[in-house]
Amino acid sequence: MEAVIATGGKQYRVTPGQVISIEKLPVTGKGSVVSFTSVLLVNQDGKLTTGAGDLQNARVSGQIVAEGLAKKIKVVKFKRRKNYRRTRGHRQPFTQVRITSIEV
Repeated sequence: MEAVIATGGKQYRVTPGQVISIEKLPVTGKGSVVSFTSVLLVNQDGKLTTGAGDLQNARVSGQIVAEGLAKKIKVVKFKRRKNYRRTRGHRQPFTQVRITSIEV
């Protein structure tokens, strides 16, 4: 069984037992239970279920594994011949979630 969920402005294809890194969630604490109700598609042994009406009660549950910051990226601004150079760094916060169950 697998599902497609939407969270943090992105879509993820998930299966039970899979660990995914998503945008930071407001829920804190390792081991906390998270429920995703924005389920877009469910595949049950080749039988696809889509649509808001069919998936109104669908839910994907997970458990928080870790929280942290991604690898640092450099943001560089530069204008030639103007002596303008700016360098900044950014580390995007993330939450790692282990998918425990998919309910339709």
